[in-house]
Amino acid sequence: MEEIALHILDIVQNSIYANATFIKVVIIEQPVQNIFSFSVWDNGKGMTKDFVEQVKNPFHTTRTTRKVGLGIPLLDLTCQQCNGKLKIKSQVGKGTMLKAKMDYDHIDRPPLGDMPSTIVSILLSLKNQHFYYEHQYMDQKFKLDTQELQEILGEIFLQEPTVLQWIHKYVEEGLIEIKQRIFK
Repeated sequence: MEEIALHILDIVQNSIYANATFIKVVIIEQPVQNIFSFSVWDNGKGMTKDFVEQVKNPFHTTRTTRKVGLGIPLLDLTCQQCNGKLKIKSQVGKGTMLKAKMDYDHIDRPPLGDMPSTIVSILLSLKNQHFYYEHQYMDQKFKLDTQELQEILGEIFLQEPTVLQWIHKYVEEGLIEIKQRIFK
């Protein structure tokens, strides 16, 4: 995949497919320490120990629409190429945690990509799940919590086009702001 945002979208879709009711995405950018990482946690159905050991194999998938699953194997390869590592922990009935870590300045590290559009795509995929997104750049943080947003919106759905447009702009401006605060 050409962007890390697409990996995140793929993993969150796996969480939704696993019947998670809570999904948390955290991105950490620490250029001074040369660290780029992201984590996805969910409380979905989880995976057996054997399945976790096989999940990095592209020919081992639960999908019925095709016989290969390339998302996790490609992410694992990207992490390895960028002096990093992909860790997956899961427990049946409890959920899954995936953490990808790589060198921030590695020439092979894909760009983060379009996170505002990725967040909107995730929100369009949600049914009743609680989604939490946090992005840290050095010591600055941006957060988006669908539970908080829904409390503010009341009867208005997150998937309303005007709400999604606002969320896109909110995420876009929030990510710009956390990076600009560092240089003031």
